[in-house]
Amino acid sequence: ANGVAHDTGDDWLEVTGGNNLTGGGTVVTHLDHRIAMAFLVMGLASDEPVTVDDGNVMATSFPGFRAFMEGLGARFEDAAA
Repeated sequence: ANGVAHDTGDDWLEVTGGNNLTGGGTVVTHLDHRIAMAFLVMGLASDEPVTVDDGNVMATSFPGFRAFMEGLGARFEDAAA
């Protein structure tokens, strides 16, 4: 998943840290704002862009997330309608 070593169970996720994040994948957020934001932050350190399936969910807890990330150097592209 985007070059991140991980393991999962029915109700848990374990992520192993590292320095080589490839990115380049699309993350299914399951309408969870935390998943969307976590993977977009990861995209700042990835070799390739990270895509989330629904960026609108971030408004749930952090309406200014996009502007904040752009201030850190992130670039966003909206999916074609």
